[in-house]
Amino acid sequence: MTQSLDPTIVPPAFPDHTQLPESDGTFVKNFQEHPQSILLTDSLESTLQTLHPDGQYAIGQDCGIYWRETDPPERGAEAPDWFYVPNVPPQLDGQYRRSYVLWREYMVPFIAIELASGDGSEERDKTPLSRVSESVNQKPGKFWVYEQIIRIPYYAIYLIKTHELEVYHWVDGRYHRLEPNDRGHYAIAPMGVELGVWEGSYQNQTQQWLRWWDNQGNLLLTGSELAKLERQRADRAEQNQRDAIPKLLSIGLSIEQVAEALSLSVDDVERLR
Repeated sequence: MTQSLDPTIVPPAFPDHTQLPESDGTFVKNFQEHPQSILLTDSLESTLQTLHPDGQYAIGQDCGIYWRETDPPERGAEAPDWFYVPNVPPQLDGQYRRSYVLWREYMVPFIAIELASGDGSEERDKTPLSRVSESVNQKPGKFWVYEQIIRIPYYAIYLIKTHELEVYHWVDGRYHRLEPNDRGHYAIAPMGVELGVWEGSYQNQTQQWLRWWDNQGNLLLTGSELAKLERQRADRAEQNQRDAIPKLLSIGLSIEQVAEALSLSVDDVERLR
C-alpha cells in the first residue's frame, strides 16, 4: 500500500517595501518638521557626495523603518523624522522607496533624528517588547527599539520648544549620552561632521534650527546659501573692477591695456567704466 505524503508547506516570503504601509496615518506634529528635514538633507549633500562618490546612500524623512513583522504591519515600524543609511541604493529596482525594510537590506541606519514637539518622553521611551504587548496592542518604546533592536549608532533628539539637543552614541550594547564640544556641537566623527543648534532664517521662519558643521567648526551651507555667497563674491569682484578702471585710465593706460590688466574684454571695460 502506497502512503501519500503531504506537500511541504512553505511559509510566505517576508514582504518588501512595496507591500508594507508607507504611513501609519498620523499627522506631522508641527510646521517646523518639514523645513527642518530639508535643511538637514540639503546642507549635508556635499559631505555625502564625498563619503559616497558612487551615490550609494539613502535619506529618510518621516519614513518607516520596518524591523519586525506584525499585524497590523505598522506596529513593526518606527518612523524617525530624519535618518541616513549608508551604502544602500537611493532607489530599489528603479522604484522610489516607500519604507526601509531591515529584513530585506540588513544595513542599519547610521544616524536617526527625532524632532520632539513635546518634552521628549516619547522619544526617550525605553519600554521593552514583551509578550503582553502583543495582546494589548502596545508598541515598545522608540528609544528601546533604536538601542536594543535596530542599534542605530547615533540617535539625536531635538526638543523644538526649548531648543535642547540630546545626542546618543551606541557603545557596548547601549546608548551613552554625548557631551557637546567647546563649540556646543556634537561630533559625529565617522562622518566628519558636527551637529548643533543654529539661529537664523530658513524658508520664511526665523528661529533655532538643527544644522551641520564640519569638524573644523565651519557651517555646512545649503544650495541657496552657497549660491548667495557666490553672487556676493561676484558682485564684490565686479565692484573692484569698476573701482580699478578709472584709476588705471587716469595714469595713462589705454582701454586696451586696462582690459588686459584686468583680464577683461574691451567691451567689458567700456561697460564698467
